[in-house]
Amino acid sequence: QLQASGGGLVQAGGSLRLSCTASGRTYAMGWFRQAPGKEREFVAAISWNGGSTNYADSVKGRFTASRDNAKNTLYLQMNSLEPEDTAVYFCAGRLYSSVASRTSSDYDYWGQGTQVTVSS
Repeated sequence: QLQASGGGLVQAGGSLRLSCTASGRTYAMGWFRQAPGKEREFVAAISWNGGSTNYADSVKGRFTASRDNAKNTLYLQMNSLEPEDTAVYFCAGRLYSSVASRTSSDYDYWGQGTQVTVSS
């Protein structure tokens, strides 16, 4: 089970840090987001040891994924936020692979989502 938190309302140019706590061990973990009327899209992913990360082009250089395995927690530091980043953000985990995949169907379980709203 995954529990995401940290969403909120922020002005453009601001920052937020999302957290996702897992109830058990997971291998690769990822962040996805879904804006109103749009399909869910990949944001970032990280391997089990944090040595490999993967980012969507739209967030590269602004967002950073990290994890603390001692706390079973995944983070997403979001800087220079833009109104286009407004969405519900979901964390996801892989049970059997450490590959930081960009594909949602590769993930075995999902958190409930946390709303991020960026005002212009």
